[in-house]
Order: sequence, then structure tokens, then C-alpha cells
Amino acid sequence: MEDGTFKSLGYCGDTGVDEDVLQWDQRADCEVRQILDRVADKWSLLVIALLDKRSLRFTELRRAIDGVSQRMLARTLRHLERDGLVSRTVHPTVPPRVDYALTPMGATLHATIHALVVWTEEHQNAIAAARAAYDRRAAAEREAAEREEAERAAIARAALPASGSPALSGQVR
Repeated sequence: MEDGTFKSLGYCGDTGVDEDVLQWDQRADCEVRQILDRVADKWSLLVIALLDKRSLRFTELRRAIDGVSQRMLARTLRHLERDGLVSRTVHPTVPPRVDYALTPMGATLHATIHALVVWTEEHQNAIAAARAAYDRRAAAEREAAEREEAERAAIARAALPASGSPALSGQVR
């Protein structure tokens, strides 16, 4: 067995010190990848950001998150609870009251999400400019390709004899 290789075949973590992305386990069944998929989806990010200050009820979360369906919010909260990032407290009242809050582990994730939001805010103008430049280049490339195709079609039409030309009239009937 090589140095730095784990004996467990199911271990999906990095086996060496190199943090190069090519060293990450890329398999769909890798637990690290599954966790990243969960915490990096848009609804989870919004839920974690909203729960940073205080616990919220389901309806408060739903009102605060524009565009989320009731089913998707319930599913997101269930997954975050299962992963230990959100706690769910049911109060014995009529009707039952349920509060959601970040766990201590979820609070540490909020710090990472906050850093990502700050980075996005700092770079949003540069990203908008890059997108506009890309869109201009893509449109110019499309127009050039369309002109080239039209030129090829015109050359092909000019090269083919017309249907009523003498070359075709001498054919055997």
C-alpha cells in the first residue's frame, strides 16, 4: 500500500497533503461531494443565511425566501436537519409551533457563506462586465458564422446549373 493511502476503500477524503482539485474524489457517491451539493444549493444557502440571527418558523422562512415552494423549503429544511446544520423544535401548542435554528455546526458554515457573499458583492461589477464582453463576443461569432454560411450557400447556388439550363435539357428522357 502506498504512503498516504487509506485502507478503507470507501474513504472519499484527500489521501495526500496536496489540495489540488484533481486530488478530490469525483465519484457521485462520495460523501464529501454529496455534502457540498447539499450545502451549496441556493435554497440551503438562503435558509442558513436567514437563520444566522435568530430562529424562524416555517412560514417566516417561506415569506423571506422569494420563489421557494412549500415542498422545496420543507425538503431543504429536512436535509439540513439530517446533516446536523439546522435544529427543529416543536412546541406543544395548538396549533403546533415549529421553530428552525442553526446548530453550532450550521453557524460555522454561515461564516463561510458570508465570506462567499462578500466576495460576490466585491466582484459583481467585474463579473457583469465579463458577462457583457462574453455576450458581445458570442453575438459577433454567431453573426460571422451566419454570414459565412450565407456566403457558402450563395457560392453553392452559383456553382450549380439552373434547372432550365442547356446542360440539363440534353438529358435522356
